[in-house]
Amino acid sequence: MSNAELVLRSTRVITPEGTRAATVAVARGTITAVLPYDAPVPDGARLEDLGDHVLLPGLVDTHVHVNDPGRTEWEGFWTATRAAAAGGITTLVDMPLNSLPPTTTVDHLRIKQEVAAAKAHIDVGFWGGALPGNVKDLRPLHEAGVYGFKAFLSPSGVDEFPHLDQEQLARSLAEIAGFGGLLIVHAEDPHHLDAAPQQGGPKYAHFLASRPRDAEDTAIAALIAQAKRLHARVHILHLSSSDALPLIAAARAEGVRVTVETCPHYLTLTAEEVPDGASEFKCCPPIREAANQDLLWQALADGVIDCVVTDHSPSTADLKTDDFATAWGGISGLQLSLAAVWTEARKRGHGLEDVVRWMSTRTSELVGLNRKGAIEAGRDADFAVLAPDETFTVDPAALQHRNRVTAYAGRTLSGVVKSTWLRGERIYADGEFTDPRGHLLTRTP
Repeated sequence: MSNAELVLRSTRVITPEGTRAATVAVARGTITAVLPYDAPVPDGARLEDLGDHVLLPGLVDTHVHVNDPGRTEWEGFWTATRAAAAGGITTLVDMPLNSLPPTTTVDHLRIKQEVAAAKAHIDVGFWGGALPGNVKDLRPLHEAGVYGFKAFLSPSGVDEFPHLDQEQLARSLAEIAGFGGLLIVHAEDPHHLDAAPQQGGPKYAHFLASRPRDAEDTAIAALIAQAKRLHARVHILHLSSSDALPLIAAARAEGVRVTVETCPHYLTLTAEEVPDGASEFKCCPPIREAANQDLLWQALADGVIDCVVTDHSPSTADLKTDDFATAWGGISGLQLSLAAVWTEARKRGHGLEDVVRWMSTRTSELVGLNRKGAIEAGRDADFAVLAPDETFTVDPAALQHRNRVTAYAGRTLSGVVKSTWLRGERIYADGEFTDPRGHLLTRTP
């Protein structure tokens, strides 16, 4: 530790070996050692004594819609990354759609990177998009450093990002498998959606009926079949249907390379509590019943679901009308995701080590960020400092999101982020932010 520039000390440090009292040494933005709690501080190093606050690795959120450029009135890199930092997130991977242009060519990627460069308070990487007409663009995007490719199997909600039919999915997936890439998929079957009752209006029960579980289940079954046939690697986005879990588990047992995420809103909110007309709760696939939620938690515990990400998908407040059929579907969760998941996890007997595994370690592994996701020597010195027993009531006015519409308004949550650190620099503390210090990340071979 003789070259340490910074030493962080806590009675509770979450490491890959478990939670323990420890001293963490940092030099040039990298963790150089995790030592016993009473290890001496070298001359010239700055000591940050965190007391009993928990030191955990910065969270890595691999599913965020920043919408910048093009729909910056919905969200932007400045506001999104501040919200993330306030929530203990130190890395996000931006989705290719809802920005204009979408990230579907290398030129479009460069536009987005130029916009993000000066605004990012945390590290930012990028997904590419797989569309019906851009198979030729997939390999160049991969070589330019995107972490994988997003595709929809049903309409995305924006005209510039059309969905893939099964033949188009096969072509894109074969191309991606050919260079060892990753396809991440919004899996809802359009035929089942078309066949579902479409009543519209303010009743949440009607909206829920319009996005049935079998739409997810059928799309996931088709995706798994394609992945098996092509020996491809696929990732199922924002799983909400517990009915698909046995299918996923069976596919893994057969050696299919499939991973799965779910989201805080599916784990903490239930259909039974959504008020009619409250489209701040609208997302696709939808928030389902409490019994379904219990099975998602069990799948997390069993490892069938790999990770938890926000699917932060904001819009302007005027698009959140009281008609569930026409309101924008998306939940803003960057700033609140850690507290929301921790609040429910502790009720169900899980510890912070589990939350770190779901929201930092496994998300880092998903995209190959081998310098993120753990407090151990050689990793980036990205940290969140958490007071896990402190509570707060969600006040939309206190959120950093550009549009402060939230499904969590008025809820009391456990877990207050005291500070957030990026490569050994404190970027957020007690409501205050530094100037942007985030790096733009690209996939490494």
